[in-house]
Amino acid sequence: MPEMAKELLGKKDIERILSRIAHEIIEKNKGTEDLCLIGIQRGGVHIARRLSQKIRAIENAEIPVGSLDISLYRDDLGMRKEHPVVRKTDIPCDVTDKRVVLVDDVIFTGRSIRAAMDALMDFGRPAQIQLAVLIDRGHRELPIRPDYTGKNIPTSGVESIEVQFEEDGMEDKVLIQAMG
Repeated sequence: MPEMAKELLGKKDIERILSRIAHEIIEKNKGTEDLCLIGIQRGGVHIARRLSQKIRAIENAEIPVGSLDISLYRDDLGMRKEHPVVRKTDIPCDVTDKRVVLVDDVIFTGRSIRAAMDALMDFGRPAQIQLAVLIDRGHRELPIRPDYTGKNIPTSGVESIEVQFEEDGMEDKVLIQAMG
Protein backbone atom coordinates (compact mmCIF):
# COMPACT_ATOMS: atom_id res chain seq x y z
CA MET A 1 0.00 0.00 0.00
CA PRO A 2 1.55 3.30 -1.03
CA GLU A 3 2.18 5.84 1.72
CA MET A 4 -0.41 8.25 0.33
CA ALA A 5 -3.27 5.72 0.43
CA LYS A 6 -5.99 6.27 2.99
CA GLU A 7 -8.40 3.53 4.04
CA LEU A 8 -12.02 4.59 3.53
CA LEU A 9 -13.77 1.28 4.23
CA GLY A 10 -12.73 -1.86 6.04
CA LYS A 11 -14.02 -5.44 6.00
CA LYS A 12 -16.98 -4.80 8.35
CA ASP A 13 -18.02 -1.68 6.40
CA ILE A 14 -18.01 -3.64 3.13
CA GLU A 15 -20.01 -6.50 4.69
CA ARG A 16 -22.65 -4.09 5.99
CA ILE A 17 -22.90 -2.36 2.61
CA LEU A 18 -23.30 -5.66 0.76
CA SER A 19 -26.00 -6.80 3.20
CA ARG A 20 -27.92 -3.58 2.54
CA ILE A 21 -27.55 -3.89 -1.24
CA ALA A 22 -28.74 -7.53 -1.11
CA HIS A 23 -31.90 -6.44 0.74
CA GLU A 24 -32.44 -3.57 -1.73
CA ILE A 25 -32.16 -5.94 -4.71
CA ILE A 26 -34.72 -8.31 -3.18
CA GLU A 27 -37.06 -5.44 -2.33
CA LYS A 28 -36.87 -3.71 -5.73
CA ASN A 29 -37.39 -7.00 -7.59
CA LYS A 30 -40.10 -8.27 -5.20
CA GLY A 31 -38.10 -11.44 -4.60
CA THR A 32 -35.64 -13.39 -6.69
CA GLU A 33 -37.66 -14.83 -9.58
CA ASP A 34 -35.95 -14.42 -12.98
CA LEU A 35 -33.03 -12.64 -11.30
CA CYS A 36 -29.41 -13.09 -12.37
CA LEU A 37 -26.24 -11.39 -11.04
CA ILE A 38 -23.41 -10.73 -13.50
CA GLY A 39 -20.13 -9.40 -12.13
CA ILE A 40 -17.81 -7.34 -14.30
CA GLN A 41 -14.31 -8.80 -14.19
CA ARG A 42 -12.58 -8.66 -11.68
CA GLY A 43 -13.90 -6.88 -8.62
CA GLY A 44 -17.52 -7.04 -9.72
CA VAL A 45 -17.35 -10.84 -9.84
CA HIS A 46 -16.31 -11.05 -6.17
CA ILE A 47 -19.11 -8.68 -5.16
CA ALA A 48 -21.72 -10.55 -7.25
CA ARG A 49 -20.80 -13.85 -5.58
CA ARG A 50 -21.02 -12.29 -2.13
CA LEU A 51 -24.38 -10.69 -2.94
CA SER A 52 -25.66 -14.05 -4.16
CA GLN A 53 -24.65 -15.67 -0.84
CA LYS A 54 -26.40 -12.93 1.13
CA ILE A 55 -29.56 -13.20 -0.99
CA ARG A 56 -29.51 -17.00 -0.53
CA ALA A 57 -29.31 -16.54 3.25
CA ILE A 58 -32.23 -14.06 3.23
CA GLU A 59 -34.56 -15.64 0.65
CA ASN A 60 -33.38 -19.28 0.65
CA ALA A 61 -33.09 -19.01 -3.15
CA GLU A 62 -30.22 -19.73 -5.52
CA ILE A 63 -29.42 -16.83 -7.83
CA PRO A 64 -27.32 -17.56 -10.94
CA VAL A 65 -24.03 -15.64 -10.82
CA GLY A 66 -21.90 -14.99 -13.86
CA SER A 67 -18.77 -13.14 -14.82
CA LEU A 68 -18.38 -10.78 -17.75
CA ASP A 69 -15.16 -9.66 -19.38
CA ILE A 70 -15.51 -6.30 -21.12
CA SER A 71 -11.91 -5.87 -22.38
CA LEU A 72 -12.78 -6.14 -26.05
CA TYR A 73 -15.87 -3.92 -25.73
CA ARG A 74 -14.10 -0.88 -24.30
CA ASP A 75 -14.23 2.31 -26.37
CA ASP A 76 -10.57 3.09 -25.61
CA LEU A 77 -9.25 -0.20 -27.02
CA GLY A 78 -7.41 1.46 -29.93
CA MET A 79 -5.99 4.19 -27.69
CA ARG A 80 -4.25 1.87 -25.23
CA LYS A 81 -0.57 1.09 -25.55
CA GLU A 82 -0.79 -2.39 -24.04
CA HIS A 83 -3.03 -5.24 -25.18
CA PRO A 84 -5.99 -5.90 -22.91
CA VAL A 85 -5.84 -8.82 -20.50
CA VAL A 86 -8.83 -10.93 -21.49
CA ARG A 87 -10.46 -12.68 -18.55
CA LYS A 88 -13.14 -15.30 -18.37
CA THR A 89 -16.74 -14.64 -19.30
CA ASP A 90 -19.14 -17.16 -17.82
CA ILE A 91 -22.87 -16.52 -18.13
CA PRO A 92 -24.54 -19.52 -16.40
CA CYS A 93 -28.08 -18.83 -17.59
CA ASP A 94 -29.95 -17.50 -20.58
CA VAL A 95 -30.28 -13.78 -19.86
CA THR A 96 -33.20 -13.33 -22.26
CA ASP A 97 -36.24 -12.03 -20.35
CA LYS A 98 -34.29 -12.07 -17.05
CA ARG A 99 -33.71 -9.18 -14.69
CA VAL A 100 -29.94 -8.90 -14.79
CA VAL A 101 -28.08 -7.02 -12.09
CA LEU A 102 -24.69 -5.94 -13.44
CA VAL A 103 -22.25 -5.66 -10.55
CA ASP A 104 -19.02 -3.65 -10.40
CA ASP A 105 -16.72 -2.47 -7.64
CA VAL A 106 -16.30 1.18 -8.72
CA ILE A 107 -18.22 3.36 -11.16
CA PHE A 108 -16.36 6.35 -12.53
CA THR A 109 -17.09 7.71 -16.04
CA GLY A 110 -19.73 5.10 -16.89
CA ARG A 111 -17.81 3.85 -19.93
CA SER A 112 -17.09 0.40 -18.42
CA ILE A 113 -20.80 -0.04 -17.69
CA ARG A 114 -21.67 0.90 -21.28
CA ALA A 115 -19.15 -1.69 -22.48
CA ALA A 116 -20.67 -4.26 -20.10
CA MET A 117 -24.17 -3.65 -21.46
CA ASP A 118 -22.86 -4.09 -25.02
CA ALA A 119 -21.13 -7.35 -24.02
CA LEU A 120 -24.21 -8.61 -22.18
CA MET A 121 -26.43 -8.07 -25.24
CA ASP A 122 -24.31 -10.64 -27.10
CA PHE A 123 -25.81 -13.24 -24.73
CA GLY A 124 -29.48 -12.33 -25.12
CA ARG A 125 -32.04 -9.64 -24.46
CA PRO A 126 -32.67 -9.12 -20.74
CA ALA A 127 -36.08 -7.87 -19.63
CA GLN A 128 -34.22 -5.34 -17.49
CA ILE A 129 -30.64 -4.43 -16.62
CA GLN A 130 -29.96 -2.96 -13.19
CA LEU A 131 -26.62 -1.77 -11.85
CA ALA A 132 -25.10 -2.37 -8.42
CA VAL A 133 -21.77 -0.80 -7.42
CA LEU A 134 -19.80 -0.77 -4.21
CA ILE A 135 -18.35 2.72 -4.81
CA ASP A 136 -19.62 5.62 -6.92
CA ARG A 137 -16.81 8.14 -7.30
CA GLY A 138 -18.62 10.57 -9.62
CA HIS A 139 -17.18 12.14 -12.80
CA ARG A 140 -19.72 10.55 -15.17
CA GLU A 141 -19.18 11.04 -18.90
CA LEU A 142 -22.23 9.02 -19.93
CA PRO A 143 -25.81 9.18 -18.61
CA ILE A 144 -25.46 6.04 -16.50
CA ARG A 145 -26.37 5.80 -12.83
CA PRO A 146 -26.41 2.83 -10.44
CA ASP A 147 -29.66 1.41 -9.08
CA TYR A 148 -27.80 0.25 -5.96
CA THR A 149 -24.85 2.18 -4.55
CA GLY A 150 -22.79 1.08 -1.57
CA LYS A 151 -21.14 4.42 -0.91
CA ASN A 152 -20.75 7.69 -2.78
CA ILE A 153 -17.14 8.85 -2.52
CA PRO A 154 -16.58 12.08 -4.45
CA THR A 155 -13.04 12.20 -5.79
CA SER A 156 -10.88 14.70 -7.59
CA GLY A 157 -9.44 13.95 -11.00
CA VAL A 158 -6.04 13.17 -9.48
CA GLU A 159 -7.31 10.59 -6.97
CA SER A 160 -7.93 6.92 -7.52
CA ILE A 161 -10.01 4.37 -5.65
CA GLU A 162 -8.66 0.88 -5.09
CA VAL A 163 -10.85 -1.94 -3.83
CA GLN A 164 -9.00 -4.92 -2.37
CA PHE A 165 -10.59 -8.34 -1.84
CA GLU A 166 -9.81 -11.42 0.23
CA GLU A 167 -10.46 -13.47 -2.93
CA ASP A 168 -7.31 -11.87 -4.40
CA GLY A 169 -5.24 -12.65 -1.30
CA MET A 170 -5.60 -9.23 0.33
CA GLU A 171 -7.60 -7.82 3.21
CA ASP A 172 -11.03 -6.44 2.26
CA LYS A 173 -10.73 -2.65 2.09
CA VAL A 174 -11.34 0.42 -0.04
CA LEU A 175 -8.45 2.88 -0.41
CA ILE A 176 -8.19 6.36 -1.88
CA GLN A 177 -4.88 7.74 -3.06
CA ALA A 178 -3.36 10.44 -5.18
CA MET A 179 -2.29 9.20 -8.60
CA GLY A 180 1.24 9.83 -9.49
